[in-house]
Amino acid sequence: MAHRIGLRREDKNVFERRVALTPDAVSRLRHTGIEIEVEKFDSRCFEDALYKEAGAEIVDDPRDCPIILGIKEIPQGWFRKNGAYLFFSHTIKGQSANMPILREMMDLGCTLMDYECVTNDEGLRLIFFSRHAGRVGMVDGLWTLGQRLAALGHSSPLQDLEPAHRYYDLDAVKEAVVRVGDKIRKDGMPLAHGPTVIALTGGGNVAAGAREVFDLLPYEDVAPADLDTWLGHNQDAADRIALVHLLPEHFVVPKDKAQGFDFDHYVANPDDYEADFARWLPRITMLVHGVYWDERYPVLASREDLAALYDSGDPKLLAIADITCDIEGSLKSTVRETEPGDPVYMYDPRSGEAPSGFEGEGIAVMSVGNLPTELPIEASMTFSEALEPFIPAMANADLEGTLEDSGLPPQIARAVILWRGELTESFAHLAAAVRP
Repeated sequence: MAHRIGLRREDKNVFERRVALTPDAVSRLRHTGIEIEVEKFDSRCFEDALYKEAGAEIVDDPRDCPIILGIKEIPQGWFRKNGAYLFFSHTIKGQSANMPILREMMDLGCTLMDYECVTNDEGLRLIFFSRHAGRVGMVDGLWTLGQRLAALGHSSPLQDLEPAHRYYDLDAVKEAVVRVGDKIRKDGMPLAHGPTVIALTGGGNVAAGAREVFDLLPYEDVAPADLDTWLGHNQDAADRIALVHLLPEHFVVPKDKAQGFDFDHYVANPDDYEADFARWLPRITMLVHGVYWDERYPVLASREDLAALYDSGDPKLLAIADITCDIEGSLKSTVRETEPGDPVYMYDPRSGEAPSGFEGEGIAVMSVGNLPTELPIEASMTFSEALEPFIPAMANADLEGTLEDSGLPPQIARAVILWRGELTESFAHLAAAVRP
């Protein structure tokens, strides 16, 4: 039995301040008899003193705890033999950058659980930051667009925005967006590239979070089928922003043209479909990308698609906020992950170059990989609330026998990628990626 949980400090970058459990959650768990060790860390969004008041022990190194909770990837060299860990490993798609972590954990006989795979019986994720990613992604995307417009010599109300991490909390973010919205109504957006059109992809929590922020602006919802007509009649629409919400039926089509689009069939049989996304690129000013993607699905925007925008001069598309941050994934403009301190690069699809900043040729791409940490307190509170109910059973689980007899809740058991160094049945497909 574990009975003892360790909370590690985050060290992926200096902006990562989130926690898996808040001090209030720790206090409640301590009253159930669970011991909790918290690794000393000055930059955590909740001070060490609050954890100490909640009954946790503040330690220099929590690695002896049977179960370690983290947020982002844990670096190589940190794992101990036979340890158990719950964090976002970013390995389930076979991401090559993180296969060394998986190999090391296998060699050490570790158990790996991943928040991304904690699901209910219907397959819906239970512990996530997705809505917060959408909120921050929209704010940072609007800021990116404003900065790119400024670099092109066009002032806009969006220049008054800051990246989300420069605000105290979500309320302050929303107040700033409302002020920008008032200024758009009064002064308008620049029309050098036509009316401002933002395309939002996805229909899940990411998109919901993005809409929560965007809806504070003066906007007009435009159905995808009506976009060309709207553009034809609203070339002087400076006092509002058009939003076109794109779902899979708007950007993938069956290869068999006699068949209609069916979402369930698409999810189960992505090879039967091809992308029809490029047709939107010349019509939009910014893309806010929040749709799930893995290698089974069609690439939505290839480098060739993006380069074709320049065939007829300067394109309308000025910025991409890729909340999904799948490197070389559905959007080939996402060539690297950025961080809040250096969030944007200029992607030139003709040369493939991607220097940081807003100046030069190409499209401004915001691809921050840990967006929710820009509003760490709200993100951590929501996350901790979802995780806390599973902690007692995890703390009392038998980590030395079989997974089936461990006593882990089924929601957590489904998230086990490695059990004592062996890939579980659901993740056996990763074997080829781990040891190619």
